[in-house]
Amino acid sequence: MKGMVFTELLGFVEHTYGADAVDDLIEASDLPSGGAYTAVGTYDHKEMQSLVANLSAQSNTPPNELLDLFGQHLIGRFKASFPDFFKTAATLFDFLESIDSHIHVEVRKLYPDAELPEFRAERLGTGAMHLDYRSNRPFAALASGLILGAAQLYGETVLIERSAHEHDGEKFVRFSIQKTDAIA
Repeated sequence: MKGMVFTELLGFVEHTYGADAVDDLIEASDLPSGGAYTAVGTYDHKEMQSLVANLSAQSNTPPNELLDLFGQHLIGRFKASFPDFFKTAATLFDFLESIDSHIHVEVRKLYPDAELPEFRAERLGTGAMHLDYRSNRPFAALASGLILGAAQLYGETVLIERSAHEHDGEKFVRFSIQKTDAIA
């Protein structure tokens, strides 16, 4: 995983729980990197799992809830760092459709070694969408938070249901996204 995600996680922890919580978290986690991350570095995703598991224990918050909250925070940081990704999409669904076809293409130009998840979007009319998340890493809750945060950035409210699927031996998570103003 790219270091930017790690540095942003530590920033999220500091903002949410305080600077001492960051030190406690790094100390409690068995990190090959020692918790010294650079935004452009690449680190094993298992370090993220260790950090989240220890933060969960320290904060008495379930890991998936932490990842969801972090995702909502992270999308704001992505918008600050990469505003053009958000300017080209007029709506949340436009943005979600652009992840693989535009955003990840540009990310790979900046970070050729980035191992990015795959997102496949399918609109189901004007108010609903399926977004399939394929990744070798178990961060569907982070993706859910990113989706919710993006909806907030676009001033849209959505309901998201998450379900596990398998097709031709390939496992993926499907986010069924419904705009609340489209619910009859």
